[in-house]
Amino acid sequence: MTNKITVPAKPAVTKAVPAVAPAAEKPTVPVAATPAAATKPAPAAAVEPKKIDLNKPVIKDAIAKGKELLKEGKTKADVAMVIFNALKDEDKDTVIAAFVQGAGLTEKGSVTYWYNCKRKARKVVAKPS
Repeated sequence: MTNKITVPAKPAVTKAVPAVAPAAEKPTVPVAATPAAATKPAPAAAVEPKKIDLNKPVIKDAIAKGKELLKEGKTKADVAMVIFNALKDEDKDTVIAAFVQGAGLTEKGSVTYWYNCKRKARKVVAKPS
């Protein structure tokens, strides 16, 4: 004989949410009346771009080669690689400026091409054939 004990279930407890009118919470202010956060422009001295001298003979030659290859119908990637190889001893900003002049790239696009050329050149050096 098994004695079965039954326990009544606990009643569900519900919290009563007070009914508050939206107008009673906070007064609404027209959007135009709220002042926008003022942003300060960056100081002019900190934003000044670096001056790049593209008048060196090596750089001029690389830009001229790039323009010739573009006229022949070569891709911008091919032109960028030729310019990169000619200017591999120069700094990044100089090569990027040469890409803009010689390969017809934008500032942002030339950074991408510089990175890709750098990776490709590193692979060629690492894998001697």
